Amino acid sequence: SPPAHPGRARAVSAGAMAGLSRTLGIFGAFVAVVGAAFYPIYFRPLLLPEEYRKEQSINRAGVVQEDIQPAG
Repeated sequence: SPPAHPGRARAVSAGAMAGLSRTLGIFGAFVAVVGAAFYPIYFRPLLLPEEYRKEQSINRAGVVQEDIQPAG
C-alpha cells in the first residue's frame, strides 16, 4: 500500500542527528586544515604581491634560468 503521507518528511532520530553533526564537524575540520595549509602557499602571494616579488627576487639572486630550464 502507498505511504500515508507521501510529501511529508520523516522524523530523524537523535542518534542519526548526532552522527550527521559528527560527520559535518570532521568534514569542516578537514576543510579548515586544508585551508590553513594552502594559505601561505597560494593565498598569501595573491594578497601581498609586492612582498612576494621582493622575497622571490632575493631567493633567485644569482640563478640563471637557462641553466635550470633550457629554452626550447
